[in-house]
Amino acid sequence: MVGFGGGEMRVAVFGLGEAGSLFAADLAAEGHRVLGYDPAGVVTPEGVDRVDDPAEAVSGADLVLALTSAADARGALVQALGAIPRSALYADLSTSGADLESELAAVAERAGLLFADVALMAVVPGRGLRTPALASGPGSQRYVELMTPMGVPVESIGGAAGDASTRKLLRSVMMKGLAALVIEAMRAAGEAGQAEWLWGNLTAQIEAADGALLRRLVEGTGLHSERRRHEMEASRDLLESLGVDPVMTRSTVESLRRVPTEGVPELPGD
Repeated sequence: MVGFGGGEMRVAVFGLGEAGSLFAADLAAEGHRVLGYDPAGVVTPEGVDRVDDPAEAVSGADLVLALTSAADARGALVQALGAIPRSALYADLSTSGADLESELAAVAERAGLLFADVALMAVVPGRGLRTPALASGPGSQRYVELMTPMGVPVESIGGAAGDASTRKLLRSVMMKGLAALVIEAMRAAGEAGQAEWLWGNLTAQIEAADGALLRRLVEGTGLHSERRRHEMEASRDLLESLGVDPVMTRSTVESLRRVPTEGVPELPGD
């Protein structure tokens, strides 16, 4: 095992939900001593020592991983701040906004702790500890040094705490928005009796997608925004007639309405 001393690490995990439980179990399987803390009534992962006091979890820790919601990120850091060894690395994986990550880093710095903002860039189930990630902030390189020997695909982008989370949130605009669009389309398709056909068509489009398709979609919108707006207005009306609230489709109509005056973003070269 590779830890701060080249051997077993003592790791505290705050948050034993879906992601935290998988990270904790994988770290334990790697031979590290893992202590988990979560006030919720969640299942304790295999190989993890569950404790009732966050201070007990971080006592003697080499690494503290916070896998909480963004709303709980600040509380996770301060709940046992005085008990975390000054030699430990504190890594926040909550994907908070840049302002909050910067605030957390400042709190950690005042306490003498090294801090890393870690953004998970894929779904955790099926990958666990080895979920691709970006790390930023003063402790980003240390996080990479600890995780890489365990096969974790993590890249340090340096910079300030919040830079990694900003990249993830920018990506989420499309990835989570795409999921919302598919949900809306499939609800309407179900009402129209076309769910099987639409699902097959959409999956075929995704399977064939590449960078050239994305470029055509964006640049084509700049050239044909009026025609596409009329098409999406018809789509909006169809969804309303089917009894489906076209939340995402209305937003697309509004976005297309703005293109003639705002244009579309210039895309990086191939």
